[in-house]
Parts: sequence; structure tokens; C-alpha cells
Amino acid sequence: MNQTLPYSNLEYGEPHAGWRRKVYQVVFESDTRAGVLFDKALIVAIVTSILTVVMDSVPALHARWAGMFTVLEWFFTLLFTVEYGMRVLCLRRPMKYAGSFYGIVDLLAVLPTYTALLFPVIHVLIDVRVIRLVRIFRIFKLTAYIGEFQLLSGAMIASARKITVFLSIVIMVVVVMGSVMYVVEGPANGFTSIPTSIYWAITTMTTVGFGDIAPKTELGRLISSMMMLVGWGTLAVPTGIVTTELAFRRQSGQPCPTCGADTRHFSANFCSNCGNAFRSS
Repeated sequence: MNQTLPYSNLEYGEPHAGWRRKVYQVVFESDTRAGVLFDKALIVAIVTSILTVVMDSVPALHARWAGMFTVLEWFFTLLFTVEYGMRVLCLRRPMKYAGSFYGIVDLLAVLPTYTALLFPVIHVLIDVRVIRLVRIFRIFKLTAYIGEFQLLSGAMIASARKITVFLSIVIMVVVVMGSVMYVVEGPANGFTSIPTSIYWAITTMTTVGFGDIAPKTELGRLISSMMMLVGWGTLAVPTGIVTTELAFRRQSGQPCPTCGADTRHFSANFCSNCGNAFRSS
């Protein structure tokens, strides 16, 4: 886990010395023993807090362990409050961090509990459990500490244009096929409008098949069968696009183990700098 966190950026004002520098190295950097231990402990705390929210939503468990869940909720709320305070206080530009994606997520991880405490009148308007569901935002905090997530998200962003073109083709197909089924089946068989027929086409192509609308004519069933078969291939295309980009990102740009040159390409068998043979990965 030797990487710098996504929000460990100079734009937030990295402190130069003193206690703020030491705190920064622990909470924002993971290239020290203390930083690694902090990250691991924080991941355990986040996962445990999410499990607490999930279990507390089960009526039988809530009726029996409501007191323990309340104690755990306040424990994690205070823990994440201290963590958030440490992050804000150690930066030279704390508002920059507070307005960032991870800063907002960190705040959302603790805000609901304090909101319910400071504004009890809100119980009259809405069940506090609905507000407490916002605590599930804690799961997004995990993305900051998982290098594989950064790799996958980068691959998906790089594939966005290709996937957008592909989805445009899929949309055209379901619109055309939905319109055709509206003509073939008609309102008598449940295809009451073109939007309804498009909904059927989407559920059929994605192989979901709720069954609330089904063709009754032989021609309609033939078209449905064709769309189901096309759906298998359709679902595989975005996966292939992202997988290819992911493989490229995992291997391209990796340094040569012999000379250290950052010249490796995913399709290369030898280093272009020293000629070293790459081992297959």
C-alpha cells in the first residue's frame, strides 16, 4: 500500500515542518510505517461502521442490540470527526480540501448523527433512520485507500468515449426494436405505447426479462429471441473495452526491472532501453 492518496496534493497546502507536518505524513501519506498503519486502521473502522449501519437496519437485531448500536455509532462518529479535524488542521489551505470530493465525503460520514442531535424537531418531519442512511457515504472513503480502485476508475474514464459511442448504438437499437414491437404486437398484447415497447426492449436486451410484458404473436417471439441472443454480446462489449484499457494501464509505464527505464508498453516483450526481456504478467 505504498502510494500517495488521491487528495494528498500540493494544492491543499502541504505543511513544511512542525506538528502539522508530522500529522500530514500520518493521515495523508502512506510511505511511512505510521501512515500505513493509520490507513489500515481507518479501513477497518470504515468497514466496521458500515456493517453497524447494515445490522442496525435489521429489526430483530435493532430490537435486541439497539443500545450497543447507538454506542458504536457515536464511537465511529467521534472517531471520524477527529480524523476529519486532523486532516483540516494539518493543511495550509484547509478550505480547499473541505470543498474537494473526499473532503465532502469525510464530512458526510459524520454530519447526519450531529444533525439528528442538534435538530430533534426533524424527527417530526422524517424518521431519523432515513437521515442515518446517509452514513453509507462512508463506503466511498474506502476508495481513497485502494490503489486498485484508482486503476479501475482511470481505465473507465479512459474508456468513456468508446462506451458512450457503444451505448448510443444500443439506444438506437432498442428504440427501433421497441417501435417495431409496438407495430407487431400492439396495445392488445400489452405494448400500449412506443415508450412501453422501448422499456420491453431494454429489459429483453439486458436479459433481465421481468415478464410484465411479453409478446404473444409468433413474429413477436422471434424478434424477442433475436434480441436475447444479441443481448449476450451486447453486455460483453463494455466489459471488453474496460478490460483492454485496464490491461494497458496495469502494464504500460511500468519501469524496467533491469535498468529502471519507464518505457514498458503492454505489448512489448523487451525493454526499448536496455533490451531486457520482460517476464509475462
